[in-house]
Amino acid sequence: MMCAFLLGSLFLIVGIGLFTLGVDSSMVFVGEKIGSEITRTRKIPLIAFSCFLIGTIVTIAEPDLRVLAEQVGAVPDMVLILAVAVGVGLFLLTAFLRILFQIPMRLLLLILYLGAFALALSPLIPDDFIPMAFDSGGVTTGPITVPFILALGIGLASMRGDKTSQEDTFGLVALSSIGPILTVLLLGVIYGGGDAALDLGEEAEVVAGLNTKGVFNGFVSALPEYVVEVASALIPILVICLVYNFFLLKINPRKMKQVFAGFGITFIGLILFLTGVNVGFMPVADIIGESLGGSPENKWFLIPLGAFLGYFIVEAEPAVHVLKKQVNEVTSGSISEGAIGTALSIGVSLSVALAMVRVITGISIFWFLIPGYAFALIVMFFVPPLYTSVAFDSGGVASGPMTATFLLPLALGACKGLGGNAALDAFGIVSFVAMTPLIAIQLLGLVSTKKASATLKYSIEDLDTIISV
Repeated sequence: MMCAFLLGSLFLIVGIGLFTLGVDSSMVFVGEKIGSEITRTRKIPLIAFSCFLIGTIVTIAEPDLRVLAEQVGAVPDMVLILAVAVGVGLFLLTAFLRILFQIPMRLLLLILYLGAFALALSPLIPDDFIPMAFDSGGVTTGPITVPFILALGIGLASMRGDKTSQEDTFGLVALSSIGPILTVLLLGVIYGGGDAALDLGEEAEVVAGLNTKGVFNGFVSALPEYVVEVASALIPILVICLVYNFFLLKINPRKMKQVFAGFGITFIGLILFLTGVNVGFMPVADIIGESLGGSPENKWFLIPLGAFLGYFIVEAEPAVHVLKKQVNEVTSGSISEGAIGTALSIGVSLSVALAMVRVITGISIFWFLIPGYAFALIVMFFVPPLYTSVAFDSGGVASGPMTATFLLPLALGACKGLGGNAALDAFGIVSFVAMTPLIAIQLLGLVSTKKASATLKYSIEDLDTIISV
């Protein structure tokens, strides 16, 4: 088991490095170009169609959405994926229209989240679908979707060029995360309750029983599957890039060669990453969770273990690195990568610990989500709008493939060991990971604002003293 975990970690580290390198020269560049060029046309129908099309296709390609769909038994995989993708497409369109018409981000977030909770609390939605719906809002904004959406936002906001354009650069991921919550809740009306969890026990037993050579062969034999999966994910995005380049972007051939090379590096990195987390992490997490959950004296150890894993696992999320870099560049270093990373690590650590409390005790998810989101929505009226947009974006990017492939199986395994209801108690951990960064980043903004105000106050007092002398 340890051999599988270590080999998975090696695949993950190399994969993240290659993925980040490739994304910078391919998806980020093309996304910014598409965002700026479609806005330059000033044709609202073209902008609307492009937002919906891009949002839908990149979400269908999202690997962590596929991981979640495979672990849900109540809805057919493709039905869930398409419903979530359409939700992202519609709300990415909403996000772009918000920027164009300068609708306040705070107002939109308040209305949409109140609507989502009102729908979730209605008797029409089966209890089994509520945790899954909020989880789907987190997993959709992963390593493929986030670079494209953030880059599109930068491209669009740059065309405005006014004092609010920096604030409008972010927030697209936040709004795109709400669409899947609503669409999956609506699926609950159609499909009703069901067995929401996939049994990972057989796969976990196989991994636990393999020797070193067997583990290595398992990784090698899994590579072709993920080659096909990543190819099916990236090829539609590449086709979109080529179509937009032919009709609109007109990128010079030399730069297009760099874009193709970037897609190739991204392709290799994502294959290694997915192979590592799926083959090395997922079964191991299930084994650990079931072992601890099945032991009455050790089950409470899941809480500190969850806090420890949450603190460090967020740094392994590919999309987090993309967000930190984009924020640092757009704000000219005023919001540093280190500050965002620390705030996210603390927030995710707390969220996973709370999720484990819920797995052990079976407390309703609403006792956590309603106070958490209420606090986040109240705090946003006391911090600069830029911090609010970054915070709600961070909630989406923090809950990526590492959460779906390690933390969720850990919770499922623990729930299995405890004999609980996986649909009600294990699902929802992704939504916890997506919630706490909203609070952590906004509190960071509150502290930074107060420090800046205090510095300005002392500077003015010093100036007055000098003048009086």
